[in-house]
Amino acid sequence: RVWIKDESQNPTASFKARGLCMAVSRAKELGLTDVALASAGNAGSAASAYAAAAGLRAHIVVPKDTPRPIVEETRALGADIELFDGLISDCAARVAEGVREHGWFDLSTLREPYRAEGKKTMGYEIAEQLGWKLPDAIVYPSGGGMGVVAIWKAFDEMERLGWIGPERPKMIPVQAAGCAPIVRAWEQGAEDAEPWTGAHTYASGLRVPRGVGHFLVLRIVRDSGGAALAIPDEEMRRWTPIVGGKTGIFCAPEGAATAAAVPLLRERGVLGPDDQVVLFNTGSGLKYVGT
Repeated sequence: RVWIKDESQNPTASFKARGLCMAVSRAKELGLTDVALASAGNAGSAASAYAAAAGLRAHIVVPKDTPRPIVEETRALGADIELFDGLISDCAARVAEGVREHGWFDLSTLREPYRAEGKKTMGYEIAEQLGWKLPDAIVYPSGGGMGVVAIWKAFDEMERLGWIGPERPKMIPVQAAGCAPIVRAWEQGAEDAEPWTGAHTYASGLRVPRGVGHFLVLRIVRDSGGAALAIPDEEMRRWTPIVGGKTGIFCAPEGAATAAAVPLLRERGVLGPDDQVVLFNTGSGLKYVGT
């Protein structure tokens, strides 16, 4: 049996709202005035929304080929947005300059501890929604991979609380074939991922050539007995209407990648015929209209 956890229902229509709600709230609590973020898209719009609600200034740097709907959304939410000629890693360097020069609070991945605390609610919700029995596998689209890390953190916390036992699902990060550093590292048995050269995919959330938390994702994949898989862009495009036609969910390409991965995982013996599987759709397909 397969479930889809549809994160497009969050404010700003992606799972990024979970972490940025927590991080921006904490910035407000600390008396800060300016927050900054390097983003592939969805995190930027989420940070902008919560900064606007909190009365903070948001400085967002995204690659210049970020989907236009996300750029317009971020602008409409009042952020100072810069379209940078490069990948998200280049945008992160640009944000670091602003942090040094202007004292902005850096909300980029693993530059603060609060986003993971918001994202881990995904793990708590999975357990609650499935009657406190975890699924056999979780298939998650992974760019930086911190969604996987946060969910795993939630499971560890729930075990310590006595809410669940020691059993864990197989954690299966899915990446784009044009940018798959986690998959390559897992196939090579490496402890960490090397930067991916020439990253390309229309799924902007998966276009992360090097994530600072990739070593954590790889550790979780190994510890859970999971796997890592890369999906070509054409398969994401093919599976978007398949998912939509069967479920009524207009998923982002990242979510379509998880659906495309299921038959391949079955063929490879990673998933069994009786497994209970949760796929994550991390955002709305409306973010990609026109791409």
